Amino acid sequence: MLLFLLLSVVTAAYLWVIWRYSYWKRRSVPYVEPSFPFGNLQGLNKRHFGLLTQDVYSKLKGTGCKFGGMFFFVNPMVVILNLDFAKDVFVKDFQYFHDRGEYSNEKADPIMAHLVTMEGTKWKNLRTKLTPVFTSGKMKMMFPIITAVAEEFRKCMAKEADKGEDIEMKELLARFTTDVIGNCAFGLECNSLMDPEAEFRKMGRKAMAMSSADFLRRKLCNSFRGLAKLLGVRLSDPDVSDFFMNAVRSTIEYRERNKVQRNDLMDLLIKLKNAELIDEKSDRLGPLTFNEIAAQAFVFFLAGFESSSTAMSFCLYELAKNQELQDKARRNINEVLVKHGTLTYEALYEMTYIENCINESLRKYPPVTNIVRNVSKPYRVPGMNVTLEEDCRVLLPVYAIHHDPSLYPNPDQFDPERFNPENSAARHPMAFVPFGEGPRICIGLRFGSMQARIGLTYLLKNFRFTLSEKMHDPLKMMSNTIILASEGGLWMRIEKL
Repeated sequence: MLLFLLLSVVTAAYLWVIWRYSYWKRRSVPYVEPSFPFGNLQGLNKRHFGLLTQDVYSKLKGTGCKFGGMFFFVNPMVVILNLDFAKDVFVKDFQYFHDRGEYSNEKADPIMAHLVTMEGTKWKNLRTKLTPVFTSGKMKMMFPIITAVAEEFRKCMAKEADKGEDIEMKELLARFTTDVIGNCAFGLECNSLMDPEAEFRKMGRKAMAMSSADFLRRKLCNSFRGLAKLLGVRLSDPDVSDFFMNAVRSTIEYRERNKVQRNDLMDLLIKLKNAELIDEKSDRLGPLTFNEIAAQAFVFFLAGFESSSTAMSFCLYELAKNQELQDKARRNINEVLVKHGTLTYEALYEMTYIENCINESLRKYPPVTNIVRNVSKPYRVPGMNVTLEEDCRVLLPVYAIHHDPSLYPNPDQFDPERFNPENSAARHPMAFVPFGEGPRICIGLRFGSMQARIGLTYLLKNFRFTLSEKMHDPLKMMSNTIILASEGGLWMRIEKL
């Protein structure tokens, strides 16, 4: 009897998996054949997820369909192949796709209940509250804070250059962005540039560190969110969560007790907590709670230090490989500084070639290689006899699109001229989406861009970079990271100018 029951369960499970894997075939949608148990994620422990979805995109692109199918374990997933359809999902029909489908458990893991993971009305209300924090006017107020850290970065780099040794720049850039975001989001002197083992840097490393098991656990939680919530799974490290919660609590208490104002992100978050006006709309939705402030400060910190340092490191790698492009970038900086006399907020945004270099780095090495949206209600795809069901997941393969030779000829070549105004205007607006698009575009886009521009301006003005013999060329990407990262670091030789 037990043997019969066991065989019945195994047979039923087998038939269910076979039926599940016929999902796209039954809907006459082109798809890549999956294999149990990972679906189309075979090799996830060896290759980055962005490279795996690039393979799927390449196999399906020639079908001429708006989208194709793949499988995330046993769950069907839409892979966007057509840029007009991408615009429908992210902009035109956003009301069907407003959630990211990211797992979070606000009760068990409050620090993970931030803008990236929030859904529905809660996300919309919080986004509305926080949008005034990231206007160009607020960024201009933070400009002096960032340039002060950049000057400390220059001094740190000068000391490293005097040693005459090869330098691992990715870690140094992460220490710079840690100090910037620590100052702006927490109002604290993190001192990562002076001390690589400073507490904020250690916790930043710990928050981003991910073993293959951790990475798989995160993917499983995203695929089976209901079960993960029922089991009370938390994704944050308790030490990291406690550290950032305490940092936010002590910062708020100190500032309110001593009436400290610094014109930074934390100032603006405290005003929202106290229902103070920061623009004409900010009083309509009620105050922020402490947990909401802590969660937002945490995600600003992670996104602020990791994505910007990644963009700068890949940009420096390409400029170090091509000295002609590096010289051109340096000339752009010096010409603008001669005109303005010093680095000002306005001068920074006149350095158009630096902007081109950063954009080309974000094109070739997008920090977030895939962007996912969850279908919130049944959606009939325009021009197709297909309805996407509620909770179906839709994936925009950013890395694949950025390396599509029909959009970017010779995609593996680093060419900042691609982002000259006339070339950018000739491309589809969804052909370059390192920060997403539409109402859920990265809220910190302006901050990240300003931080990267300032960092590169200080570096290229004062130093020349060449690749160390320790560098892998071509780069090999790590497999178990959310943010795109190369194995072995970014080793360079630097020369003071």
